[in-house]
Amino acid sequence: MNKKDFPKIHFYDQDFVDIYDKTWNWISSSWLDPKTGDVSKDGLFVYAPPQNTEGNKNLVLDQFESIFSTFFLVYSNKNYEASQNLDYLYKKQESNGAIRWKYDLLTGNPLADPKNPEGVGMPLFAWAEFNLYHKSANKRRVKEVMPVLQKYMEWLDATFKQENGLYAAPVCASSMFNSPRDGTYYSVDFNAAMAVNSLNMSSLGDILNDKELSFQYKRNYFSLKTRINNKMWNEETGFYHDLDKDEKQLPQKTIAGFWPLLAEIPNADKAEKLIAHLSNPKTFGTDHPFPTLSVDNPHFRETGEGFCGSVYPEFNFMVIKGLEKYQEFALARECAIRHLYFVLEGLSPADGSKGDVFEAYLPTKEGAARLEGNPDYPKKRDLLAIGLSTIALMIENVIGLEISLPRKTVDWVIPNLEIMGIEKLSLKRNLITILSNKSVRGWEIQMESEKLYYFTINIINQKKKTLPIPSGKCSMLIDKL
Repeated sequence: MNKKDFPKIHFYDQDFVDIYDKTWNWISSSWLDPKTGDVSKDGLFVYAPPQNTEGNKNLVLDQFESIFSTFFLVYSNKNYEASQNLDYLYKKQESNGAIRWKYDLLTGNPLADPKNPEGVGMPLFAWAEFNLYHKSANKRRVKEVMPVLQKYMEWLDATFKQENGLYAAPVCASSMFNSPRDGTYYSVDFNAAMAVNSLNMSSLGDILNDKELSFQYKRNYFSLKTRINNKMWNEETGFYHDLDKDEKQLPQKTIAGFWPLLAEIPNADKAEKLIAHLSNPKTFGTDHPFPTLSVDNPHFRETGEGFCGSVYPEFNFMVIKGLEKYQEFALARECAIRHLYFVLEGLSPADGSKGDVFEAYLPTKEGAARLEGNPDYPKKRDLLAIGLSTIALMIENVIGLEISLPRKTVDWVIPNLEIMGIEKLSLKRNLITILSNKSVRGWEIQMESEKLYYFTINIINQKKKTLPIPSGKCSMLIDKL
């Protein structure tokens, strides 16, 4: 596949551009035929070790990874079908509505785990589908998948919802396999993810003009929001905590406590206190944002040790998208850039050793995280995760573009003007280019499009303007706005 088929990015740091390009090139080797393990563009997007070994034949499709990977695959200019893995999972839905968290692709059977007997994953399908809709404007797909999503939500309610209105699901459903969360019965991340899903189900109902559906899930969302705020928020710690079976808050602070940001659960005062932790070196303000366990926890390890402090791309993406919900664009961008510099260090270590991109990173210095007794940790070339950083965060937070096809809008949110932009990004049947450069006349934004769309430039705390952009080439001088 030719690199020029993908959107081209421009940024003043060429290393960022290079790792973006490399990620697209690497991804083709992770599209595999589920039966043979051979590379196939018609296959599924699954983890494949850098070398094609026999271990590559035993392929697993992971619900958590599959959902998150859609957020960067939408930028492939249709070289890759972003919904391929989701459609596989939807076809696996059982008569009671269940979709399990992991499947053995050779047999097609769900993988059993005694710690998670129902095989439940983080309920985020509607979040992914809402994003897919805004990057494809495919209303027919929303209509087709809605019955699957409704049935799935009914299964979650029937299986995990308790009398108090909260959900009791196994902690490992969040993928945080060794996080020190002993005693957790009502986990903050699973309940916040249910709120995220309910909110997006309501939005999908609006897309279908189904007022009853929209109202039903919005009511579910507000019910959960109230319970999470009342029972899981701690004013003293400024954090959301897991609960035990008696609804008592547990002391540990984990990355799970930031899921409520994505669900828009905290009010402005709570959000301010929660977000302050991301800059506090005693909790989550480590050099490499963000550790999965608070630094002041006795179980925190600078070596990462899985979820005892490692930095994971999926969880960084979740936190950064949560920051956006509260208009914290500058902090979101700063953290995305810092994270990407650590990813780059891991790819080209200063000591000259062979680097790569990894499943998890160290929280206080450059390099891959470690896990005692597990030489295979972290996974190398874990593209289902790393693409969130090198592609999605690069386009959405470093360059700062937010795109909606159905609305025909492109928002460009940046703290200050820099030489950067994107070239030949496909918006359905419309290729667009947006580039900022400094000329003798001052800062100029050059644009090219095949169809009309609406462009909003938002230079934070300086100026904001929305303009209709006609087809063809045009440019605007920022000083003249």
